[in-house]
Amino acid sequence: MSKSSLLPTPFKFNKDNPAVWVASGAGPYENTRNALAGIDLSPASGRRVLLKPNAGRVAEPGAGITTHPQVVAAAIDVFREAGAEVAVGESPITGVKTLEAFARCGIQEIAEARNCPLVDMDARPSVPVDIPAGEAIQRLKVCPEVLEYDLIVSIPVMKMHMHTGVTLAVKNMKGCLWRRSKVDLHMLPKLPGREDEKSLNIAIADMAIVLLPHLSIIDGTVGMEGLGPSAGQAKALGVVLAGVDPFATDAVACELMGISAQDIPHLCLGAARGCGVIDMERIQVTPEDWRSRAIPFDLPPNNLSLEFPNVTVLDNQSCSACQSSLLLFLKKYGEQLFDAEKGGGKTPIAIGKGHESLPPGTLCIGNCTTRFKEGRPFVPGCPPVVSQILAVYDEYFR
Repeated sequence: MSKSSLLPTPFKFNKDNPAVWVASGAGPYENTRNALAGIDLSPASGRRVLLKPNAGRVAEPGAGITTHPQVVAAAIDVFREAGAEVAVGESPITGVKTLEAFARCGIQEIAEARNCPLVDMDARPSVPVDIPAGEAIQRLKVCPEVLEYDLIVSIPVMKMHMHTGVTLAVKNMKGCLWRRSKVDLHMLPKLPGREDEKSLNIAIADMAIVLLPHLSIIDGTVGMEGLGPSAGQAKALGVVLAGVDPFATDAVACELMGISAQDIPHLCLGAARGCGVIDMERIQVTPEDWRSRAIPFDLPPNNLSLEFPNVTVLDNQSCSACQSSLLLFLKKYGEQLFDAEKGGGKTPIAIGKGHESLPPGTLCIGNCTTRFKEGRPFVPGCPPVVSQILAVYDEYFR
């Protein structure tokens, strides 16, 4: 039997004119405390609070890939001071072990110092959650802790994203989906009559109907521009945002990144359904000079072959994990391998499960391209790692 979605937030806010706090000028710990100081956290007293950072990849702290550990440390301390029982949980991308990711990004150290539990949200069976009004998806496989804890706090990193424009508080809740079911949202077919829209964006808006956080903290200490969520460039901004309405908090973060939430499809779709507010005219931001903290982020490229001119990337229904592996490979080896290619032709590289056919000689990357491996170079894995891609390239092309 499917369980119901999260209960409404107990934190007081004006649904028509939500408030967002922006803190800067100090380190990540103090900025987080200062941003949260504007919110009455007394409803957390006596409740179980699950902090959901972005720790879905194995990455060093400060790289702009995972939530800064000191932001998580401050959140633990502040919610405990409010009388809550606190834990930190994550369900990472395919191929990543939760506790390994926590250890590498520094969250394990600060949690252990506070005797705060770390939760591998993939360890137990999933719970089905129906989305009666879902357009792209009608049911989710959700990690059980998400429904067992009283309050969920989304703590993402401020990042650009190759598939969705940005990944902030709303999309960070995708990390509450159980194991490989996160990948399913990348594999959806086009919706009839909406062929010009990415089904992934529609699915994230569907998810927001039942999986909105009760409070959001956005870590803009070091974000990521360009080829996010993991293959872009780290971008130091030195801010932390907090708000009860995750759409409003995301909208302010977008402004600080030099873009508009109106240009982010999943935020527009969710706001149109009444999940939150992204109209900046309706959002109350503190302090008044918050826009002075803005530093424009480079956008993700629309066409990866422009980024790597001697490569043709054939991407059809791939997930961000596989795409990130390919981009890391191209960034590390692309210039030396493909610029010197004889004949000057573009090497075709395929990722994703949506291909009906592929040209001869296509470098097929990831398990989703398995059916095309006969007679073509093939890199297995879900996702494959950079060293595997390089080994197959060396064997076939050099």
